[in-house]
Amino acid sequence: MAVYIGMLRLGRLCAGSPGVLGARVGLSRVWQEAKLWGVRPLSSREVARTAPLPVGGLSFVQGHTEVRLINKTVGQCLDAAAQRVPDQEALVVLHENMRLTFAQLKQQVDKAASGLLSIGLCKGDRLGMWGPNSYAWVLMQLATAQVSVNPAYQAMELEYALKKVGCKALVFPKQFKTQQYYNILKQICPEVEKAQPGALKSQRLPDLSTVISLDAPLPGTLLLDEVVAAGDQEQHLARLRHTQQFLSCHDPINIQFTSGTTGSPKGATLSHYNIVNNSNMIGERLRLHQKAPDESRVVLPNPLYHCLGSVGGTMVSLMHGVTLVLSSPVFDGKKALEAISRERGSFLYGTPTMFVDILNQPDFSSYDISAMCGGVIAGSPAPPELIRAIINKLNMKDLVVAYGTTENSPVTFMNFTEDTVEQKAESVGRIMPHTEAQIVNMKTGSLAELNTPGELCIRGYCVMMGYWGEPRKTDEAIGQDKWYRTGDIATMDEQGFCKIVGRSKDMIIRGGENIYPAELEDFFHTHPQVQEVQVVGVKDDRMGEEICACIRLKKGEETTAEEIKAFCKGKISHFKIPRYIVFVTDYPLTVSGKIQKFKLREQMEQHLNL
Repeated sequence: MAVYIGMLRLGRLCAGSPGVLGARVGLSRVWQEAKLWGVRPLSSREVARTAPLPVGGLSFVQGHTEVRLINKTVGQCLDAAAQRVPDQEALVVLHENMRLTFAQLKQQVDKAASGLLSIGLCKGDRLGMWGPNSYAWVLMQLATAQVSVNPAYQAMELEYALKKVGCKALVFPKQFKTQQYYNILKQICPEVEKAQPGALKSQRLPDLSTVISLDAPLPGTLLLDEVVAAGDQEQHLARLRHTQQFLSCHDPINIQFTSGTTGSPKGATLSHYNIVNNSNMIGERLRLHQKAPDESRVVLPNPLYHCLGSVGGTMVSLMHGVTLVLSSPVFDGKKALEAISRERGSFLYGTPTMFVDILNQPDFSSYDISAMCGGVIAGSPAPPELIRAIINKLNMKDLVVAYGTTENSPVTFMNFTEDTVEQKAESVGRIMPHTEAQIVNMKTGSLAELNTPGELCIRGYCVMMGYWGEPRKTDEAIGQDKWYRTGDIATMDEQGFCKIVGRSKDMIIRGGENIYPAELEDFFHTHPQVQEVQVVGVKDDRMGEEICACIRLKKGEETTAEEIKAFCKGKISHFKIPRYIVFVTDYPLTVSGKIQKFKLREQMEQHLNL
């Protein structure tokens, strides 16, 4: 579970801090909202016909700017949503048997935000949400601007996150499965057991004063239900309305911790402006504004603490007035299929690993997927064979591949729904509006030619405000020219389609040859017995690095390393054929489903006695 540290829906963060208050989201069926937003957007078909192209044979492209950017806070967007489609179902939480319309959601969010004010939280305070996907998670996301922290964090990791952002309040369940949240907190904050609720004084966590339990009375904690009930008093609601007058769309709204696939997580600080506009454009490209309410039911198995869940899921659903269905507390492929079947789900989100698991459920054919039409795959590179399988087996003809980073709010490249299967299978789509992208030669620093690998850099409204409390790391990531360096190696073709070929730190340099793992992973997925593969570089005294392919075979299949190498001969360059083939049953994952290659590399070097 993650800790989501946010700010009250009431207010905003202090200058340079992530917004604690003020994260109420809204929806915009843009076609009907010309008066509200003052803009008539291009349709996806109009934009597709005039998709921006690279110029002069170089890897630079700039997204369209015809659609105006929205100067609204998250709270103003939720207000607009509840006003426009009050009776539309907004949120369905299957494991809690919870259903709310937009009007009901707004009412509960107002009470929660007002209640948080009533217990002493102020504009600029950080609140952490630590736990699996739940109704309370969405409520806290929209009632505050938060810091998102991994829900699987143990004591040391939790302490790091809370101290990093100076968290004043923390919300969590007593436990989930084997994760004993209260007991973990006591390891770093033993004072909680004897503290007066709301008046905690902790030696190791000096900023933490308020601890809120979701589901059970615990020593030193307030109950969330009591906090929400306290907010249903006119004087507190009046204070909420007063506080909201001083919010700006350029205030920070949350600190979104990176997943930590390459080391210690950093807290990317995002503004209302960042996530409101990014989520609006994601929904536009999915054509959600053109669909009837019963055609737009989004099933979300991703964790809400992750950007794909909180922005791509919650925010997109609110911005476009579509129903968000939370299928389970943590990812469960079977539960995702059950949600699609029971709720007539039409859109499904997921990482490649999640989709692999869903497609390989043993009773897959027994589920009703007739309402499915599209969805989003993102989070890590997806092999072309997987894209084709999703489109064909899940009836997702409008599936799109999205690419982005937490630091970019998150999506910067995305397919149009009408792109061909090949375009979806072989790229991460084309540039999003109001966004610039360039691919830079890593040796010379100059723009790379088309179809030539280099580091992908992004500039535009979507770039984060910075890493919380880390100006040096912020300056390393964002230059004075405002280009954010992604660390991803990419190519761009003549039509502006982008392909991610690896991470700059993952690039394998074998005897002076640059080898991109994503290229080899795509190749191995064409092998009929291979279910999934990850390619890493492992140390070698002579070559510097050697290639190791970690292969997960399809159920019931068997093969040997020699047979795999024979499959490679004549199809890929000899220096790209892995020296090591290791058959595995799983990979080290972050909670958001991303494969931690640095851990996989360590495991392989240990396994191979290198």
